[in-house]
Amino acid sequence: MPREGGADTPGVDPEQLWLSSAQPRRGRKPAYSREAITAAAVALADAEGLEAVTMRKVAAQVGAGAMSLYSYAPDKETLLELMVDHVSGELPTTNTPTGDWRADLKAIAHLQRTHMLRHPWLPAALAARRIPGPNTLAFLERALAVLRPTKLDGAAKLEVFAQLTAFVAGHVAHEIARTAASQSPDRAAAEARYLAAVAADGRHPELAEALAAPGRPLTPEATFTRFLNRLIDGLDTD
Repeated sequence: MPREGGADTPGVDPEQLWLSSAQPRRGRKPAYSREAITAAAVALADAEGLEAVTMRKVAAQVGAGAMSLYSYAPDKETLLELMVDHVSGELPTTNTPTGDWRADLKAIAHLQRTHMLRHPWLPAALAARRIPGPNTLAFLERALAVLRPTKLDGAAKLEVFAQLTAFVAGHVAHEIARTAASQSPDRAAAEARYLAAVAADGRHPELAEALAAPGRPLTPEATFTRFLNRLIDGLDTD
């Protein structure tokens, strides 16, 4: 019997998911498409978060019975793979590399950040995802083309892209959490008082010195760019 969660499933078969027909093989002509079902799941996640995406809720979004969706996505694990690849289709893939691979890689990271902020559930989804679909592969192809001027071998290039994506996902998850926390002025003030007290207690001189240093722009974009520059400018490609 299909499972709602997918945690106990044996895993998604990439050949069956990406190389076979998107339509059920048996029975009557389908009333829905995998694309429509996936889009409904994405809309639900965008509006309510990933935890809100259940087969029952997605079915209600498209006006179907929950059991009828299992022909398209037998479990939530499969649905998650479809959702991630669906939104990956929003990322541009036709840009020609400039030859400045560091600048091009930074541009890719900024695209990823914007993309993940548009779909705040993506960082968590990417952590549980294993199978790149066609849209993801197209964006990966762009990243690998950017890295062609380096001396990295194929495996290292894949590792760089994985490292970059993990960095962006982690940063965006933190950014989203900080934005939510900033909505509470009392909490922000309490955090500032706490750090001031820790810096003044004499037991954390390194932290006190760091906190006393001149401030830097703290806008989300500026912070992300600083961290990204440290990551990419420090990559060793020899």
